[in-house]
This record gives sequence, C-alpha cells and structure tokens, in this order.
Amino acid sequence: MEKKRQNETQSNIVSFIPTGDYYYKKSIQAMNSGQMNKAYKYLQRAVDLSPDDPMIILQLAIVELEGQRFEEAYDLLRRAYQIDPDNPEIIFYMAEVSGCVGIMHDAKRFAEEYLKLEPEGAYADEAAEILEFVAFEQDDFEELEGSGEDLYRQEQARRCMEKGDFPEAITILEDLIEDRPAFWSAYNNLALAYFYVGEEEQAKALLHTVLRENKGNLHALCNLTVIAYYEKNEDDLQELLNVLVKIQPYTWEHRYKLGATLALIGQYELAYKWLRSMQKRGYVGDAGFYFWLSHAAYFSGHEEISKSAWDQLLELDPDKEGFEPWRQQENEFGLDALEHDRDFIVEKLESTYTSERIFGLFLLKGTAHKQEIIAHPKWINIEQLGSFEKLFLAYALGHEFDKKNKVEASFLRSVQVSEILLEQYGKLSSLIVPLFQMWFVLCEQALIENYRFTNPTAIAGANDYLFRSSQMLKVTKKEIAQQYGVSVSTLSKYIDEILTFLPNSHD
Repeated sequence: MEKKRQNETQSNIVSFIPTGDYYYKKSIQAMNSGQMNKAYKYLQRAVDLSPDDPMIILQLAIVELEGQRFEEAYDLLRRAYQIDPDNPEIIFYMAEVSGCVGIMHDAKRFAEEYLKLEPEGAYADEAAEILEFVAFEQDDFEELEGSGEDLYRQEQARRCMEKGDFPEAITILEDLIEDRPAFWSAYNNLALAYFYVGEEEQAKALLHTVLRENKGNLHALCNLTVIAYYEKNEDDLQELLNVLVKIQPYTWEHRYKLGATLALIGQYELAYKWLRSMQKRGYVGDAGFYFWLSHAAYFSGHEEISKSAWDQLLELDPDKEGFEPWRQQENEFGLDALEHDRDFIVEKLESTYTSERIFGLFLLKGTAHKQEIIAHPKWINIEQLGSFEKLFLAYALGHEFDKKNKVEASFLRSVQVSEILLEQYGKLSSLIVPLFQMWFVLCEQALIENYRFTNPTAIAGANDYLFRSSQMLKVTKKEIAQQYGVSVSTLSKYIDEILTFLPNSHD
C-alpha cells in the first residue's frame, strides 16, 4: 500500500513538470491580457523545452519580428523552416524576415512559394505586397551573390565581428569561401576580420586577390583605401584615391560604401555628393549613414543638412550625442592643439610606458579623432589594458562612475587634476607636454599607492610649481598659490605629498 502511494506521488510530480506546450499556452494567456514582456519570457522558455516544435519556434520568431529584432527572428524562422519546410505560415514569415534582413531574392522566392501553396490564404495580400516591394526596389538593391544559406553564414560572421569575436568570424568566412570560391563579399568581410586582428598583410593580400579575380570590386578598393589610411601609407592612399574619384556608382550599396570611405579619409565634398544623392532619392539609412552624411555635409559647407542628418542619427543612436562634427570646431582649445593631433595621441597609446598610455587615454575624451581612434583595431586593445588604463578608457568613453566607491572617487579626483591643468593652459601645446608627462608619472604612482587626491586644485598647482621649478623658470609658491586660488601653506603641503611619488627613473 505504501509503495502504491509512492508511485502515485511520483506520477503526480512528473505530471506537474512544465513542458514547452505548457509555457506556450501561458504565453498566449499573457498576450491576451496585454503582458507582452511576460509572454516573451514564456515563449523563450517554451522553445528551450520544445526545441523541435516548429509552431512554438514560429511564435517566438513573430514576437522577435514585431520587436524589430530581425536577426534573431531570422535565426528562429530558419530553424522552424528546416523542421517543417511545407508549412505555409512559416514560408510566409520566411519571406517577410528575408526582406527585413535584406536577402531580397529569398523574400521573393518565399513569397511566391506561399502564394503557390495558398493563393487565397490568410497572408496572400501581404505576400503580394512583398513581391511588389521587391519589384519596386530591385533597381536600388544590388543582386546579392550567393544562396540564402551563404548569405546567412555571412550574416553570422558579421554579427560575430560586431560583438568583437573576430576569430569565430574568420572561421565562418574561411569555411564559406572554401565552399564558395567566387563569393567576393565573403572575401571582403574576411579581409576586414583579418585587419581587425592585426593581420594587415593577409588582409591586403586577400583584397588584391579579389581585385585580380573580380576587377573593379568597389568594396575591395574601399577596404584597401581604409587600410592605407590607417597605416598612413600616403603613396598607396593617393593611388587608390585616384581610382575612387573616377567611379560613378549606381546602386545604393555602392554609393553608401564609397561615400562613407571618402568621408573617413577626409574627402568630404565627394563623400557628400554620393551620400546626399541617396538621401535626395528617398534612401532611409541606418545610424552609420547619417553619421557620415552629417560629417561630409558639415565639412563641405552644408551645415543645415549636417544638423538635420545628425538629428536623424540621434533618433537611431542617442549615444552619439556629443560627437557632433561641429563640436570639433566649437572646441575652445582649437583644432591646432595637440589634443586634436591624431598621431600624437596614437603615439601615446602605443607607448611602452603606462604613464604615457594613460596620458593618451585622457586626451581621447576630448579629441576630434575619438571615434576614429576607438574604431581602430590595434590602437586600443582592451584585453591588454591594465586596471588604471581601463579606468581612463572608461572616463574617455563617458562612463558614469560611482562616487560612493572610494577607488572610483579617488580616480575621478585624479582626472580632475588633469582637467584643471589643461584649463589653466587653454590648450595642449608642445611647450607644456612635459608638464603633463610629469603629472601622469606622478599620477600613476599615486594611484598604485591608493592616494586619495583630496584637493585636486592644490595638487594641480603643486604639479605646476614642480614642473616650472624643474625647468629653471622663475616662479614662487605665492604666485602659483594665487593662480590656483589656494593658500601657500596648502600648496606647500601638496608639493611635499606628490614629491613622494616622483620616481628616481621613469617607470
């Protein structure tokens, strides 16, 4: 009798273990009551528990699609289609999501397949609209090489690159071009992935292969131009530019690529010509398009169009606020200051001395070349940064620090010292670079010893006094104290304190 009760209990327990279908029904109930976030979580759990149920996968894909998470929706719909390739609803949504991710020939193929299966079906009107859209846009969309599967693999690689997983992207693309030796867009993306991991020669060799086998490939020409620009190879850059200025691209994809490349290397008027021509024809771009259009417009004298494009950019990517192209010229320090000298900052970032690198990272916050430097694959390697360098990088990127955290609060005060010094001198000229070099040597050692930087203004004055004294410049503590608005005794106190951080030899 006891054994029978145990068996019944075990049976009841098993029956109450939630299944994918259980969570699917819960998601429907949540949708019906308007609880979409809860429905989304239930559907995710349902797919986890029933990974081979195409209809549950389809429902989650639809939610992703409605949330404009097109890539996630595409992944899910491909799974559902592989399980049940004859389901009309799945076929229709494959048409819709293919259009959303830009695989137009698949959008057309699936829409036609749906209408063949269900000419009077629930989605017949929508499928017909997809076909009309593809037909209307076919002149502006370059016919992409490769099958849907090839394009999907390339899209996987692109997402890996966006997340910084370049080794995985390289593996996917190398396998892809082995299967499809004439898939030129995959070669171009593989070359970029090589470049981002520091394999410049391999990247260039691959791009030259593309140009040998597919003469005039615009993406390969533009990618070589970008590499030459970053490598500061003026001869190659000029040679490539001479080719680019003669190109008259027709498709939007090519106009965008050419315009963005020209804007990056400072050929603003020609960049504006191509990007603006797209906008005039009704092109609705992504954040990158409006970023480069705004820069090209501003630096070629079209300020109103630049500001309008920037407003559109901020709607898509609010984090870009503060990077407006006009900020570069409104900056009170002026573009002739060393904080706007890209090569000077890069030299600091690539130094073997920590104090020099944190000097470079400090300058990164306000430089006109901030985006360019951050985007470069080799100038800042986060994995190789020390703890103090990561703090300065976070500062440069606008990270919001926790002032209640003692370490972060002390760091912020150390940065304030640097800011006060820069404010005192108006801009960073070659004459005062040694002042900042001396300060960042002291700052590094002080951070190591957990110094609290209690009075940033007095510390800035103390550093200035020590620097001027070391240069045999006639200066008194009274003069410095008045300049920085502190008492002589306070200045003297902090001179004594920071002197303890001055090493006998650099690093």
